[in-house]
Amino acid sequence: MTKYIAFLYLIVAAFVAPALKAASVDTINIYSHAMHKSGKCVIILPESYNTGENRYPVVYLLHGYGGDYSDWVKKAAIVKKYVDEFQLIVVCPDGHYNSWYVDSPVDSAIKYESYISSEVPNYVDSAYHTIAERGSRAITGLSMGGHGALSIGWKHADIFGAAGSMSGVQNLLPWKNKYEMVKVLGDTLNNTNFLRYAVVNIVKEVPNRLSAIIFDCGVDDPFIETNRQLHKDLLLLKVNHDYTERNGSHNWPYWSNAIGYQLMFFHKYFIDKKDK
Repeated sequence: MTKYIAFLYLIVAAFVAPALKAASVDTINIYSHAMHKSGKCVIILPESYNTGENRYPVVYLLHGYGGDYSDWVKKAAIVKKYVDEFQLIVVCPDGHYNSWYVDSPVDSAIKYESYISSEVPNYVDSAYHTIAERGSRAITGLSMGGHGALSIGWKHADIFGAAGSMSGVQNLLPWKNKYEMVKVLGDTLNNTNFLRYAVVNIVKEVPNRLSAIIFDCGVDDPFIETNRQLHKDLLLLKVNHDYTERNGSHNWPYWSNAIGYQLMFFHKYFIDKKDK
């Protein structure tokens, strides 16, 4: 009987123990002075957050076109597991459903580059136990958010030390008439804005100051060629980066898998920076 009870205890412990260690989720509002409005934001904190005085590195995780701040925590709940595993904070700000994470040249109400690169990190650093330095900040995202993360990270490397992308739209011009890009970039006859705001051109025009870069795409993804193009461009520019192609398409099963690799990459970056 004693052995039987001990066996039952082990079974119960196996199910209960994981539940005792779980990341927590805050949903907050962060005001934008640039846009004169508040945006919702999900903050995922490791289970250890309230148990001591530790400060944590932060990964800013952007949603895609048509999505919002809650997408990652609702559709890829495994992110919470990685927050505990890698001991970091994940911040999921709202980037509007079609902002493309730019300061729009045609709509003054859309200033999401300023919001994500400055206003959100400033608030997070003031309200949470973060390591408030570029070497402890990274930014990544999926699809529209992948484009936004690489473009913002590349241009604001004084804020972010590392940047990434999953299934990102790295070249905007082929999709000029889709995904409501015209609303934020304008329908210019010479395509100036579609060229100016595309990651594949930003990397050629703005000197790289990022310390670490990672991006990936599924081989059946409609945006695979834009990622291959970016990979080739970075090789020609002799910019160190980590590029991966995997089986998969433009969907949540792919992103739920890819996010683990990205957060592991950023975790290693944070640790390496700390050791130097």
